[in-house]
Amino acid sequence: MRIVRFLNEEGKECCGYDFRDGHATLLDGDVFHGLQDAGKRGLVKKLLAPLQPVAIFCIGLNYRRHAVETGTKAPDYPVLFMKNPAALAHPGDPIILPPVCMNPPQVDYEAELVAVIGRAARNIPASRALDYVLGYTAGNDVSARWWQQHAGASQWIRGKSFDSFCPLGPELVTADEIPDPQNLRLRCILNNEVMQDGSTSDMIFSVAELIEYLSQGTTLLPGTAILTGTPSGVGFVRQPPVFLKAGDTVAVEVERIGVLTNSVIEEK
Repeated sequence: MRIVRFLNEEGKECCGYDFRDGHATLLDGDVFHGLQDAGKRGLVKKLLAPLQPVAIFCIGLNYRRHAVETGTKAPDYPVLFMKNPAALAHPGDPIILPPVCMNPPQVDYEAELVAVIGRAARNIPASRALDYVLGYTAGNDVSARWWQQHAGASQWIRGKSFDSFCPLGPELVTADEIPDPQNLRLRCILNNEVMQDGSTSDMIFSVAELIEYLSQGTTLLPGTAILTGTPSGVGFVRQPPVFLKAGDTVAVEVERIGVLTNSVIEEK
């Protein structure tokens, strides 16, 4: 099932599926305890991110070609950081460039496959890890590179957690529709130019291996979003570097999931 979360014409938050022509078939219940077809269509006034994550785990340097382009040795263990859940941005919402990220220009795009945990997971072996995935969506791990590299005391959270720096969407595709998350093409398209074009087959650590690693002695709650890394082609390694600026449009496209599009503006 392809699930959308949205506001209807009354401003009420709803869930639905079969989103087309500005309408969706309504679903009763919630994604973690069960959904039932409500038997009617509803107007989608505003599309929301498919979930409000309770936690956002992110993996760095998880694509072989990306590690090569940054001149970094492939890690022995997943490189883990987190984002503030308040960094969430909805499909169509702007990515906001705050003044503290404009001198120097530094805000980068990162197209990512996002796995969403559906039930509490702790000490889960990779062989069973995908059973705990509710579904998948697309994400953009927007990154302020100067803050990431110089102003975070060697920790990446600060440069990754500015407001609007975690767009997710547009739909949550349930895991039964994507039995093999290691065979998906993903791209980042900036102002109609393809900047990233990779495959999840290039991951160093698979989705299942990431869940095994993250759940060791640690409970992953339902609603945890795992951003699984980005392929090669990011802006800061290009010559000259390419950073987001006001007026840009950035789209993350993940095969079998859809296209997540956001504009870019400067904070006023």
